[in-house]
Amino acid sequence: MQLDDLYRRVIMDHYKTPRNRGTFEGEAVTIDLNNPTCGDKIQLQMQVEDGKVKAAKFTGEGCSISLSSASMMTDAVKGKTLEEALEMADKFSGLMKGEPVEFEYEDIEALSGVNKFPARIKCATLAWNALRKGIEKTKSQ
Repeated sequence: MQLDDLYRRVIMDHYKTPRNRGTFEGEAVTIDLNNPTCGDKIQLQMQVEDGKVKAAKFTGEGCSISLSSASMMTDAVKGKTLEEALEMADKFSGLMKGEPVEFEYEDIEALSGVNKFPARIKCATLAWNALRKGIEKTKSQ
């Protein structure tokens, strides 16, 4: 199996069976973002305790890249400190620029091919931008 095929399967798996899709009943930091260029929309919710992302969920609509990226990101940041989550967002930005990076949560690396399609980078980074805004919001409270 070609690496591109494997990556495509990972992306489609997260798109068809998203992890952490939904909303929290209780208190959560909530960020709504959209990509007006293509119509992707996401609402990210995070429960933060003691400087750590206890849990993260998302809802939204959009392309397979946008929603699979949100699924991967919400899985990857669970249990991370806010600083670790920000570092992960920085690494993801590097991945979108074509930099060689590795993630503890390896599914994210399936999005590495997106950088070959500049118009799709905004799709992939939407959830990560919501994460950054959520962390900023948390720190300013």
